[in-house]
Amino acid sequence: MTNGVESIVPPAPSAGLLSGKYLPEAASRRHGIGLCLSGGGYRAALFHAGALRRLNELGILSQVRTIASVSGGSILAAILADRIPWPLSPIPGEIPDWDTLVWRPLRKMTRRNIRTPAIAKRILLPWNWPRSSAAVESLARAYERTITAKKLVELPASPDFVLSATDLAFGTNWVFERVRMGSYRPGYILPPPTDWPLARAVAASSCFPPVFNPLPVGVDPSLFRRGKEPKGPARDEAIRGLRLSDGGVYDNMGTEPVWKDHDVVLVSDGGGLFDIEAEQGLFRRLRRDMATTENQALALRRRWLIAGFETAVFKGTYWRIGSARTSYDPADPLGYSKALAREVIGRVRTDLDCFSDAEAAVLENHGYLVADAAIQKHVPLLLPNLVPPLAIPNPRWMDETQVRRALRKSSKRRILGRWWS
Repeated sequence: MTNGVESIVPPAPSAGLLSGKYLPEAASRRHGIGLCLSGGGYRAALFHAGALRRLNELGILSQVRTIASVSGGSILAAILADRIPWPLSPIPGEIPDWDTLVWRPLRKMTRRNIRTPAIAKRILLPWNWPRSSAAVESLARAYERTITAKKLVELPASPDFVLSATDLAFGTNWVFERVRMGSYRPGYILPPPTDWPLARAVAASSCFPPVFNPLPVGVDPSLFRRGKEPKGPARDEAIRGLRLSDGGVYDNMGTEPVWKDHDVVLVSDGGGLFDIEAEQGLFRRLRRDMATTENQALALRRRWLIAGFETAVFKGTYWRIGSARTSYDPADPLGYSKALAREVIGRVRTDLDCFSDAEAAVLENHGYLVADAAIQKHVPLLLPNLVPPLAIPNPRWMDETQVRRALRKSSKRRILGRWWS
């Protein structure tokens, strides 16, 4: 024990996980902290960055065994993998220079409209018209220029970074890791191709439909190992045409890679909220039908996760963009109100266009404050003996009237997106 926190050294992925095992481990066989970063575009990435700032101050981030991410969460995960000098000391502690290593690169990224140029290349360049994947391929190149030029096999050995996408051929959660890529039904490529860019994995994880078409994988079926799907022509044909969509299509909370064998599961959820809506005609009804189906799946995962905490299948906690510190302690005077969280912050668009300084500041503050409350309430065992005092990242953006005024149009999507702060 150091500073009241047990050091959990992240081991290599288990043989069971490499073989595609999907049954949960018994409590006695679980180990390590799994951190899950949900989807939700730049909004989620900025919200998660605030949460991770506090986890870093508490010395928890340096102990994490696995960082599992989806979509917008994968943008932040790639920055963490590229900029932080892993592996860290086995002694829990704060990673120094957080602003330089993490926040400034993320903020530089989120000041760019990366969505519209990628789509424009698909629509405006005639030679791209036959290529349905032109936009997502352009997105991958943009990530390579702005986030990281590393290859997937250059991910740190510790912690284990797992970026998730959705395998549309087999209907499963597809993972990108340093040691493997694939899903349990077709199998895994062990290790991934040495020339596969990490940025391409981020693009697969974040190519949200219908804005982006899926990313083609384009690998030989013979490279896959240890899959559950019987070998044969049908399997091989599916693999040859295999395409990957946004990881949030399968599991927007990013829990799939960690809930089976981790002792502690921490989930940061920056995904969208589901609200009441009056009847607005056939086309809006069709859209609402799809949204309701998606919301049901998310609600079931959320209930299952909370049930896992309550029945001690695993320890951990969950914080959400629509929650507030009063959700954990009704008497807590700090943080934004539940009304502001649900009516304003939780309504900020989930997009990849330009985010203003006000939007970024409020999202960072909110993630920082609710993550702290969730940890204090549900997993105090992770806290050091001397808990660092809160240092709200952007204190001048704590006035709710000012926040409502600055973010009053933040929920509105624009066809061409936003181009400046």
